[in-house]
Amino acid sequence: MTDLVFHIGFPLLIVLLVWAAYAIVRRTRERRAAWESGLTAQARVVAAYVRVQMVNNVARRIQWHEYDFTVDGRAVRFKESGGPASRAVGDETLVHYAAADPEKATASPPQPGKDMFGTVFGVGVMVVGVIILANVTVTYW
Repeated sequence: MTDLVFHIGFPLLIVLLVWAAYAIVRRTRERRAAWESGLTAQARVVAAYVRVQMVNNVARRIQWHEYDFTVDGRAVRFKESGGPASRAVGDETLVHYAAADPEKATASPPQPGKDMFGTVFGVGVMVVGVIILANVTVTYW
């Protein structure tokens, strides 16, 4: 059983951490492109809901919103987590988007410093996890 954990479980965790780090960096780049494009639009909230994640028997509530806006006569819809809980269905808000990929828009106000700090911290934690798991796995082999 121990062999199974070290030969399959830990490498799978390493792959998961690498994927999570990639996802964090990808979304940060999408938001930055949207903010730097200078393109904005008025969007309407078409759905607002909360998803609950259980982490160590502690409920973590994550606010999600789905937005709808128009770009050059074409309807665009996207989902984003982390918005304010007070934002309800039917509310209007300003969204930032890149012309090349308006589906990757963001309703978050431009905060590149805060966004970069979160990305560096998140990726740093993932890298430390990968190093620890790789070290344990190699030491066991």
